[in-house]
Amino acid sequence: MKPRYRRPLLAGMALLFAFAAIGADPAPDAAVQGDALQVLRCGKLFDAKAGALLGPHSVFVQGKRIVSIKPGVAVAADSKAVDLGGHTCMPGWIDLHTHLTVQVDARSHEMLPRVNPADLALHGTRFARKTLLAGFTTVRNLGDINNESIALRNAINQGVVEGPRIFTAAKAISTTGGHADYSNGLNQKLVGDPGPAEGVINSPDDAYKAVRQRYKDGADLIKVTATGGVLSLAKNGQGPQLRQAELDAVVAAAHDYGMKVAAHAHGLEGVKRALRARVDTLEHGTFLDDEAIAMMKRQGTWYVPTAAAIAYINEQAGVPGFYPEVIRAKIGGLLAQRRLSLDKAEAAGVRIAFGSDTGPLPHGDNAREFVELVAAGLSPAQALQAATVNAAEALGESAALGSIEPGKTADIVAVPGDPLADIALTRTPSFVMKDGRVYLKPD
Repeated sequence: MKPRYRRPLLAGMALLFAFAAIGADPAPDAAVQGDALQVLRCGKLFDAKAGALLGPHSVFVQGKRIVSIKPGVAVAADSKAVDLGGHTCMPGWIDLHTHLTVQVDARSHEMLPRVNPADLALHGTRFARKTLLAGFTTVRNLGDINNESIALRNAINQGVVEGPRIFTAAKAISTTGGHADYSNGLNQKLVGDPGPAEGVINSPDDAYKAVRQRYKDGADLIKVTATGGVLSLAKNGQGPQLRQAELDAVVAAAHDYGMKVAAHAHGLEGVKRALRARVDTLEHGTFLDDEAIAMMKRQGTWYVPTAAAIAYINEQAGVPGFYPEVIRAKIGGLLAQRRLSLDKAEAAGVRIAFGSDTGPLPHGDNAREFVELVAAGLSPAQALQAATVNAAEALGESAALGSIEPGKTADIVAVPGDPLADIALTRTPSFVMKDGRVYLKPD
């Protein structure tokens, strides 16, 4: 007599193998790209560690790694050469603040009750490809709606879709009615009572549970909203939204699990609470005073000012109907205040890393942040360092990313001309390589 469990077991194994086959599907041309030696003949090379522009160099890539760098225009037998003689080669750019599965516009708040995680993830595939072709080979995704960025990250890692390398915080941690409580503004029948599993906390114990849930879900880091925000339907955009004990618990739990914490914070009191909790990166930091800046310097906190998003939001606030009135009321004066805080932080020597806040900012225009950073007083070299060596260090990935060196991941972007003379050239990259695979090159 045959065992009664045989057919279900075989069916389950077949399903498992089917999923394994999907997961193992390599990126297109991965085998060819991996076997061939590639030579990038760069007219100029940006030394991200030194913040200096070097003359002609040849970069040799084998598989996913940079194997050597030589001055001048090198010729190698049995290699594929890419002529970038009129271009400046740089490490692949890193954007520490993106929202790849959403695009905030006039319709997005109305659509929120009607979209599912699968809808958001599928939209994210398009935004991810635009981000990669804009020269950003690595991003942090700082908050999504329903953990859909985890599926997007996994699909990119498996070669199913094209996009940057993603480190995701998944669903951000907020308070009841807070900036990342997405039940704000919903029909009363849909609001419910979100809790730690949905990223909504109201106590230190809730904070630990929310962090542990994100760890279980597969998040790479934690995002916490220490204050109100601009583009949510919550009325107050600056007030603190977590008590000190709650923020302390979020950071302690995250660090126990080996995860960094990025804190969204606009208003000064929320900024200081986040800094007292020793978050790893401060996002936005719209209101900074001398005490907050001194804390950041003393603790080595990275400042991610997201200057481009605030500039864009300020522009769109003047377009009738682009934002709901509750959002428009929160925008006035933010741009001037952000520039003042960034000026003070930069002058004081606070460590600055690159984050564009795409989602609020249109996807693919991440490089506008370079332009805004330079307008705020950083040199073009410092702006490029913010998106390379600085961002890699803030991410904890300096061993693999952030500079063009032998042994590091072959993430390389090039622009026509000299970006130190015209930083706006970063908005139109001519060459993009990620993991040794070329996604964009000059005609």
